[in-house]
Amino acid sequence: MPELSDRRKELLKIIIDEYIESAEPVGSETIVEKYNLGVSPATVRNEMVALTKEGFLKQPHTSAGRIPTPMGLKFYISGLMKETSMPVRDEVTIKESLWDQRFQFHKLLRQAARELSSQTGNLAVAYSEDGDMFYSGAANILEMPEFYDIDLTKAVLAMIDSQETISEIFDRAVGEEPVHILIGEEIGQAYLECCGVVFAPFGSGKKNAGVIGVIGPARMHFNRVIPTVRYFGDLLTELSRSY
Repeated sequence: MPELSDRRKELLKIIIDEYIESAEPVGSETIVEKYNLGVSPATVRNEMVALTKEGFLKQPHTSAGRIPTPMGLKFYISGLMKETSMPVRDEVTIKESLWDQRFQFHKLLRQAARELSSQTGNLAVAYSEDGDMFYSGAANILEMPEFYDIDLTKAVLAMIDSQETISEIFDRAVGEEPVHILIGEEIGQAYLECCGVVFAPFGSGKKNAGVIGVIGPARMHFNRVIPTVRYFGDLLTELSRSY
């Protein structure tokens, strides 16, 4: 991955932050008007061209603006973004909600999917190693511009009814990190190139183990989603010790 100057890092972060909020390509005019970068509009345009050539941004055919590539988003997540931890009151509320289900594994997963969907505003999936799957929040994606495409929405809804497809996606995780992130082509499904998946394994090595995560647009609010998914993975691991 190319090395970036501090100015290009700052510009890339601004573009991705703007894109996450607007779901629209970001143009140099927007950046110049909203941010005091201390450089000329021409310099901003030139830096955006450079970030595009280096693979961090791309230019949709119908717009003069730029959107981040999967590589740009991964760079943003790993080095530019600051995670926003869940409020303690939310952690307590979630734990209380799941605590009563801790001796009934399937009910626990169903409730966890509901809570995760509510917390992140995305489609949440809980999948057990024995093949049971629960999801919640399908209506959430209908409010996102990416899913105004009816064919994409139908494909996603069909996917979450397919244990095999969900298992294939989760199996694409590499390494032992507590949270895994797949964006675009990394998901391994052609129709999900505009999407992102964030998931965490839980109960590893135990009888009641599996994966919990969310599916949403590639521009999801990773700063909130990642720590939230991590919390649910840790909590389910803790609660699985009750069995």
